[in-house]
Amino acid sequence: MCDTLVALGNSTRDGVLLLAKNSDREPNEAHLLVRIPHARHGAQETAKCTYVEIPQVAETYEVLLAKPFWLWGCEMGANECGVAIGNEAVFTKEPYDALGLTGMDFIRLGLERADTARKALEVIAELTSQYGQGGPCGFTDKKLTYHNSYIIADPHEAWVLETAGRYWVAEKVRDVRTISNGLTIGQEWDLATPGLVEHALEKRWCRTREEFHFARAYRT
Repeated sequence: MCDTLVALGNSTRDGVLLLAKNSDREPNEAHLLVRIPHARHGAQETAKCTYVEIPQVAETYEVLLAKPFWLWGCEMGANECGVAIGNEAVFTKEPYDALGLTGMDFIRLGLERADTARKALEVIAELTSQYGQGGPCGFTDKKLTYHNSYIIADPHEAWVLETAGRYWVAEKVRDVRTISNGLTIGQEWDLATPGLVEHALEKRWCRTREEFHFARAYRT
């Protein structure tokens, strides 16, 4: 299993925020450490992600990525502004887009386009709702497809962002937080996709608004 952990400065001995992640990719799937410099882009440029192209932004930050060699994005990384992100595979009831953005794509896009954790969350959440998630995520196992959860941090704060298809929910970290290969957010959150609860009610994944619990409703 993968695991990602964050500890805010209020929970560490020296007051420094810590983010840690391990990755359980395939044994022969090389993991590269790649630096991509700060750049400015033309109005017609696109970001050629793993399976799809999306419009590029005018300026992207310098990033350091720990990435499976064949993917455009990464499983963990940081940017010049001190934003760092790690992801986890999660499995939900929502359908997968045939070819969409992968969790690894979302990490790189968030790091390249945001100078704070909150802004990175907003980038990933907006692109998730717009483009969906899909495409093979395994090196040799081309049937492996999943949705994603993330811990997104900067030197001052951190967020947990969990997704199910084009739906998402986010919780601000108060002290120490971990995620692994399952949804963890329940009945309390700070931000969410419009219509998150209504969709679950329509699908009959919960009976009432009062009993709605994100992980129970959306997980497989």
